[in-house]
Amino acid sequence: MLEIIKSRKNEEIKLAAKLVDSASFRREKGMFVVEGARLCRDAALSNIEIVSAYFTGTAQTKYNDYITQIIQECRSYRLIEEHVADALSATKHNQGVFCVCRIPEQHHSMMDMKALGTYIALEQIQDPANLGSVLRTAEALGVSGVLFLGDCCDIYSPKALRSSMGAIFRLPFYIEKDTSFAIKELKRKTFAVFAAVPSEQAQSVLETDFSKPTVMLIGNEGNGLSQTAIDACDACVTIPMMGRAESLNAASSAAILMWEMMRGRIDMQLEESV
Repeated sequence: MLEIIKSRKNEEIKLAAKLVDSASFRREKGMFVVEGARLCRDAALSNIEIVSAYFTGTAQTKYNDYITQIIQECRSYRLIEEHVADALSATKHNQGVFCVCRIPEQHHSMMDMKALGTYIALEQIQDPANLGSVLRTAEALGVSGVLFLGDCCDIYSPKALRSSMGAIFRLPFYIEKDTSFAIKELKRKTFAVFAAVPSEQAQSVLETDFSKPTVMLIGNEGNGLSQTAIDACDACVTIPMMGRAESLNAASSAAILMWEMMRGRIDMQLEESV
């Protein structure tokens, strides 16, 4: 019979709860918490190391298929009471399923990137919901990977994980603090590097050639791209807008730009196949 954790003061629960609340603690311990039956299952099937899993009796019945897959991939698992689940949740209404996971020791290196495909690069993104949404859209559209430049928000925060819908476990991503170095390296690898800006002087994304391997840079929610990034890119592109809004948030901009980038490559492939 499974051991049942009945107290929020249990040491495992206290550690997991702190991982949910603190980005610095996640970095210190090299672990993060995944919440939700499907998201935990996605982590289990994506070669993410699961240190421990916790689920309520209600969840065990309701999400039995998911939990069966989860416990096959984790070191240990425990039943928890409902009020203990509330202590681990970052949402108002939780499903009662949680996994403590190990942050991968080594992310993909920019040095290993090949000049193939289409990438999106996010500079100084601070909203975890925007970050997660970009990852989800990138995976859906078949983008090759995502670069995080400068000091972006924690990609393992509960909100980023939830918004990504598991894309963060499957989509290659690259972290580089030095934006200038990243752009120089991308150019050295013969990528076409574009800066997305809300400017009428920039070329329209509708008129931009995405036939070459491409990286599109998008700035943060308040200030956009740094001038350093803009100056280092090959060209600036903009999304033409007929309405009154002067700009879009990072996730909306990224979705439109990625769609147009991928549409251009699809059109090119169709022409080549004729």
